[in-house]
Parts: sequence; C-alpha cells; structure tokens
Amino acid sequence: MFETKSEVMVRFSLFGDEFPIDFVTEQLGIEPTATYKKEEILAKADKGFRTRYRKESCWELSSGYQTSFDAGEQMNQVLEPLKSKTALINNLKAQFNLDCKIFVVIVIKKWRHSSVWSGFSTSGIRLSCRAEFDTDLYAWTYEEEDTHL
Repeated sequence: MFETKSEVMVRFSLFGDEFPIDFVTEQLGIEPTATYKKEEILAKADKGFRTRYRKESCWELSSGYQTSFDAGEQMNQVLEPLKSKTALINNLKAQFNLDCKIFVVIVIKKWRHSSVWSGFSTSGIRLSCRAEFDTDLYAWTYEEEDTHL
C-alpha cells in the first residue's frame, strides 16, 4: 500500500572553492554524512552528454529522507549538534572563504501532512552563521510510489 506520510530531509552544508575537508571534520568533531571536492566527477559522459565536474568542495550533515509529519524533528537531528559550534563555523568560513546553507526538502504524499514545521527555531544558528536557507516543497498526489525528485 502507498505510504501517506510525508518525507523530510534536512541538510546543513559548508561549501567553497577548495578547503581541507578532513580539517573541518576534525575541528567540528562531527562526522559528515557526505563530502566532495572541487573537480570530482559529478556525472560521466553518457549518451551525448559531456562529463560534468563539481564546481565547489562541500562538507555536509544530513538527516537523509525520513518519514515524518514534522520537519522540526529532522531540523533537530541536523542542527542541534551544530548549535554550540557557531563560532567555530564562522571561523572556518572566514579562514577558508566558505558559505553555509540549510536545505529543507519536504515531500507531501497524497496531500497528507499534519505539521510542516514545529518546535524548532532555525533563526539562532541561521543568523549566527549567516546561513542561507532553502526550502523545497513537493506535493506527491499520485497513487504509485515515487523515486525522490
């Protein structure tokens, strides 16, 4: 049977031209869920398309997609470990000319959701780190299973 709960993914990213990802991991004391370096292959040439390369390096912490009725739960999972590290994040940003961004992706299935957001304020970490904030909302109304957008 088709799952009717929403899925949520929250991701915090530090990104920039080139920087020592291992050093950032060591300084933050948090293992990232994903990293990549500038010039790594993003997609190999296939069917007339040329090989694409990463345009920047990135350190990220993500909840991954989780079944949820409240995006605040995933916000807590990702941002709570970073709350006490905002000064350190700002130092890393200054030292390596980095930017940071908080991404929230919500996939609503069959229009069923109870709370998109509750119980967590992003303003503290977002303002203290001067992080961009990006929200994507997808309404999946079809009967068949989807593969993430």
